Amino acid sequence: MNTSRKYLVLGQTVAALAVAATFGPAGAQEASIAQLTEPGKEVSIGAGIASGNEKDRARWGMYNGLRKDDLNGLFGFGYNSRDPASGKWMSFEGRNLGLDNRELGYSYRQLGDLKFTVDYDELVRHDPRTINTRLSGAGTTTPTVTLLATPGTGQELNLEQKRKGLTFAFEKMFGGNFQFEASFKNEEKDGSRLYGKGFACSQAWKDVGACTGTTASAVLMLPEPINSTTRQAEAKLSYMGEKLRLTGGYYGSFYTNRNSTLTPTISGGLGNQNGGLNAADAGLSAVLAQSMVLNPDNQAHQLSVAGNYTLTSHTRLNFKYAYTHATQDAAFPVASGLASGRSNLGGEINTTKAQLGFSSHPMSKLHLHGDLAFDSRSNKTPLDLYNGTYVCSPGFINGRNCVTAPGGAVPFPNRLGMYTNGNPSSKKYDAKLEATYRLPQNYMLTGGVKYEHEDFGTWTPTDVAGGVSGLKQKLNETSYRVELRKVVSETFTGAISFNSSRRTGDSPWLQPVNFNVAGGTGVTAVSDAAIYSRTAIFPYIYMDRKRDKFRMNGNWEPMERLSLQAFFDYNEDTYTAPTEHGLRKTKGNNFSLDASYAISDNWKANAYLSRGKQTRDSGHSTGYDAIVTDTADAFGFGITGKPSTRFQVGADLTWLDDNLKYKQTLDASNTSAVNTALINGGGLPDVKYGLLRFKLYGAYALQKSSYIRMDYIYNKSTFNEWTYNFNGTPYLYSDNTTITAKEKQVVNFIGASYVHRFE
Repeated sequence: MNTSRKYLVLGQTVAALAVAATFGPAGAQEASIAQLTEPGKEVSIGAGIASGNEKDRARWGMYNGLRKDDLNGLFGFGYNSRDPASGKWMSFEGRNLGLDNRELGYSYRQLGDLKFTVDYDELVRHDPRTINTRLSGAGTTTPTVTLLATPGTGQELNLEQKRKGLTFAFEKMFGGNFQFEASFKNEEKDGSRLYGKGFACSQAWKDVGACTGTTASAVLMLPEPINSTTRQAEAKLSYMGEKLRLTGGYYGSFYTNRNSTLTPTISGGLGNQNGGLNAADAGLSAVLAQSMVLNPDNQAHQLSVAGNYTLTSHTRLNFKYAYTHATQDAAFPVASGLASGRSNLGGEINTTKAQLGFSSHPMSKLHLHGDLAFDSRSNKTPLDLYNGTYVCSPGFINGRNCVTAPGGAVPFPNRLGMYTNGNPSSKKYDAKLEATYRLPQNYMLTGGVKYEHEDFGTWTPTDVAGGVSGLKQKLNETSYRVELRKVVSETFTGAISFNSSRRTGDSPWLQPVNFNVAGGTGVTAVSDAAIYSRTAIFPYIYMDRKRDKFRMNGNWEPMERLSLQAFFDYNEDTYTAPTEHGLRKTKGNNFSLDASYAISDNWKANAYLSRGKQTRDSGHSTGYDAIVTDTADAFGFGITGKPSTRFQVGADLTWLDDNLKYKQTLDASNTSAVNTALINGGGLPDVKYGLLRFKLYGAYALQKSSYIRMDYIYNKSTFNEWTYNFNGTPYLYSDNTTITAKEKQVVNFIGASYVHRFE
């Protein structure tokens, strides 16, 4: 059926429903739309049509099941039975049954005794981008890469991830003091997602035989094949006594991935990311064809206990304890080449969390509460060398990586790239105390202090620090909070608060010293002056940090029908380390205003306005500084009304504008021609996302037991995702695969449903 024909049929259907809504016969008793839309025994059937094609609906239809097809069935049902006398409730519901995000749910409840639920749901995520490729076997573990002669002349590929979940939950009361709860969820995930690999040749890689030349490079789009199962099981037993409330439980998580590796086949030559062809570079193709290991199977088991105890009428204790045992011991899917013959990681992490707190009212106007918490992570994963096989060559005989032996150059034992995994165990302690005092005229003043100490554990000497300039083992952070709140007012409630924290190192900087250097011990403690470098790289999680937050919020009801809510906050983080680069400062503010107004008993309106701005200031080690600012403005308006007891209408408008700006400047000592050209050319372009959405609906009661509903949605989105699509030019992979997305996407959706209520 062509598009014009479908619009004609829909137009006739909409016209017929409109006529029925206006002139439909009344039942023996006039129906109220409010009564008909309450939960009951009903079934709905309808259809919806969306304009455009899959590319127009790429962002709008990522999750709502309306991307693929122009015309979709809209089916649902509901069965609700409640007997107040016996306390028995039962419900059975189905939603979106004609779409790929369908849901089914069953619930049975005996108030004060038991509850049982079963839920089934499906969800499909459609990748919002358009892929044009010659890749065969996409979404399998063995795809074949073939050079596409001309970009854009291949087949279009749509990547999808499908999830199917089934959940059982059960609750039972025993003797009035005990309650047992249990649940189990099984989720199957299938499909593929955007993924890939790349490699850049250099003299070093040529010396070890990984490349034929020194300048070739390639990037390939290789969708990750997904076929996994996640299971979650939970059971809890609770006791509720006069003074003691206690809950003990078990939680288990089990992940199984049926795809262990992704092994591509490279057929023929590839396009070079730097220009030209790599057809003759057999070494590069061999590297790209190596297997990539996918997410391994893993599981975790947790035992926990939590509760509270009433010491006196004014004081209560609360406590929590949890122990988690997590393992990842799936067999290596490819030969590891380990001298030890290890067949799996043997990953094991044991986590212990404990908390003890109190809450007390020593006097009528004063409330105190505090907490002590402990978090310990014990890493029991055995250490081993995970380097693969390296070949020495004249370019690598430098006294560090290789030595000269009678038989020629051979690897230095445990040297050339032979680093182990790391297994440090961490601990964290924190203590918090807060006091709230009631002031005259219903004001509440709160003050608090919190102290945190974190120990990341002893660095594994045989691990590699990944090119960073320094690490820290211990950190301290002290936070303060003060808040003034106005409560129990006839027209206004609100609060103003300020939080401030300071994080500093409780240990000197640890400078990485590769253990394959003679005398190397992994890390060496040094002073700030000794480790200082203008372009040094320090992870921001170890840097000293000053953090301040300011927040205000209020709720004002100047009249019975009007309510206003306002919110504002400001936050600023400042980072320092022995460098002039890296993360320096982040700051942001958010403002929102919400209003609701009852125009009359039958008409209500609401609106909101918000603005958020976040800025990140950092210096890059290669010679340029960047200030990234993200500003998001939003506005919304909605109105609902009942022109009559049988007719209900509503409209909703949403507008959003998000602009991400990249402001770049050159470092004073920058000598990079690439960075100079980039910044002189205007730097990186802005990333802008805009959304305009308008919804309109109407529901009309035809008779006592049925009503119709109509929906119209206009959705316009604009997104200049230049990383994949810049000025109409799609991202180009080395096999001439392209990825792009339509920048402006407009969708018009019309839906109509008939709902019948059973007595």
